[in-house]
Amino acid sequence: MKNLYLLNTPGCDHTAVALGLALNFRERGLKVGFLKPVGCPASSGLDEEAALMHQVMSPDAPDESIMPFMAGPSYLSHHQSLSRLKDRLAQAYQQVAARSDVVVISSPAAPYVATGFQMDVASLATALNAAVLLVVRVENDFSADQAIFYNEYLELKNIPVAGTVFNNAPRSLLAKIQGVYAPLLAERNYRSLGIIPAQPALLAPTVEEIHQVLGGEILAGEENLGLKVEDIVVGAMTIESALSYLRRSPNKAVVTGGDRADLALAALETSTSAVILTGGLYPDVKVVARAQDKGIPLILVHHDTYSAVERLNAISHHIRATDQEAVAWAKNNVSTYCRWQEILDYLDGKGITNPA
Repeated sequence: MKNLYLLNTPGCDHTAVALGLALNFRERGLKVGFLKPVGCPASSGLDEEAALMHQVMSPDAPDESIMPFMAGPSYLSHHQSLSRLKDRLAQAYQQVAARSDVVVISSPAAPYVATGFQMDVASLATALNAAVLLVVRVENDFSADQAIFYNEYLELKNIPVAGTVFNNAPRSLLAKIQGVYAPLLAERNYRSLGIIPAQPALLAPTVEEIHQVLGGEILAGEENLGLKVEDIVVGAMTIESALSYLRRSPNKAVVTGGDRADLALAALETSTSAVILTGGLYPDVKVVARAQDKGIPLILVHHDTYSAVERLNAISHHIRATDQEAVAWAKNNVSTYCRWQEILDYLDGKGITNPA
């Protein structure tokens, strides 16, 4: 049995990598199972990665065999029996493994989650006899340090590491990752197995997802809630200062007070996916009319501007099983940018001769 544990470093959404690997493994003719030993509830109360993988990879499997344990921020208050949790995990793994050639195992939001119940990444990778694939989100040079740190940590724990995949890499850092980060890993005999570029347009949330989080009243543009929001501009400055920001930010959401008709009207004349009016202040009728003419969603919320922006910054787009374009993108991203066949070779015990 081949077991691959994807270690999700803090801030790195590795769902697309897990899905892409699973789909490529399946296309190779392998039966692929998915297990998320420790889920973390989202605002909906569900673990969205587990729900996606369940629907795409194992729609007939019972829920408890996909995710046997849920750990929220207060999970230690439940005082569950450790032996009972281990029995539940073992049963879930056996159910998945019985119908699989490869089991893709996903970590929670951070490697240390559920350490209190001995269900952290290191403990579970050991218990499940799994090799780890480290997935690191690239933001700056500290991302290289993070990759080295986790490789060293896993080495100290005697946990086999298939390699490291740099995920959501900014275009401006692609050459540096290839020319500096990967060689730094190679000097320590750690493998770099892929550099997946960031694609903001595909990962951006939709206006509908924003409305689900903020709530409020849709005053116009309800037919275009599927528009993507790639940037957020706060309209809290003078109209002269705002114009340059509005013109150079495409597919944005503009957040401004309901009494700022000047900013709202200016935003509606640029590449804007939505205008969010804060403070519960109903706008000038000219703003509503222009939004209707342009088909741009106009949303009135009762949050103040600061609170609305804070909520917006926490939103990310999640792949849904029904979104065939996003599912295909996840598969193609892995097949194009990740040396996934070498991961299978490693799991087969063949090893990888080229560490870089």
